[in-house]
Amino acid sequence: MNKTTIVVAGGKGERMHKAIPKQFLLLGGKIILMHTLEVFHRFDENMPLILVIPTVQIDYWKELCNKYAFDIPHQVVAGGNTRFQSVKNGLEVVQNSALVAIHDGVRPFVSMETIARCFDAAQKHEAAIPVIDPIDSIRELTDSGSKSVDRQKYKLVQTPQVFNVNLLKKAYKQKFEPFFTDDASVVESLGNKIHLVEGNRENIKITTEFDLKMAEITISFENSKIS
Repeated sequence: MNKTTIVVAGGKGERMHKAIPKQFLLLGGKIILMHTLEVFHRFDENMPLILVIPTVQIDYWKELCNKYAFDIPHQVVAGGNTRFQSVKNGLEVVQNSALVAIHDGVRPFVSMETIARCFDAAQKHEAAIPVIDPIDSIRELTDSGSKSVDRQKYKLVQTPQVFNVNLLKKAYKQKFEPFFTDDASVVESLGNKIHLVEGNRENIKITTEFDLKMAEITISFENSKIS
C-alpha cells in the first residue's frame, strides 16, 4: 500500500534550556531533525516525506539544509499553534496514500523494525502505534494522595503512529480537545480501536538536556558499530 510519513517538529527548546529549538540541535555532527528524516528515507526511499515546522522556522531550516548539504526529498509545510493543528496542516497535502505515519521530529532512533511493524499492523487494523513496557513502578494520583498500580496494565507510547489515511483525515475534522495528546487519542475518540505493536526502547523523544546526553551516547555507540 502507498505510504506517507509526516514528521512534526514544533518545539521551542524551553525544556531543553537552549536558545535553539531542540529539533535543530546538533547530534553527532548532524541536525537532529535530519537524522529523523534519514531514518524514514532509508526505510522507503520512494515514500513521500512531509515536514511540518513553524512558519518562523522554515527559512532557518532551509539554511541548515544548504549548510549541511541535506538533500533527502521532503515537502515543508507550515505548522499551527498546536500539534493538533500542525498534523492537520500536514494531512491537507497528503495525496495518493493509503497509510499515513505521524512521527515526532525529535525521535531520531526509531528502528526499521518498529516502522515496519507499525505500517504492517495499520494495513490490517487501520490504526497502529508502537509501545514499550514501563520499567519503573507507577503510582496514580488520587483525591487522598496516591496509590500503587499494576504497571503490567500500562504501556508507554511512542511514534510513528500509523493510520488509514481516510480514517485519520476524518478524525482530524473534529474540534480539538485537551485530551488529544497524540494521534491515537484523536482517532480513538471516533470509537476506533488502536492496535499496539512493539516499539524500541532507544526510540526516545529528545526533550530535556538529559535526553540529549542519552542521545549523544546512543549516536556514539551506533557510529562505533559502523566503523
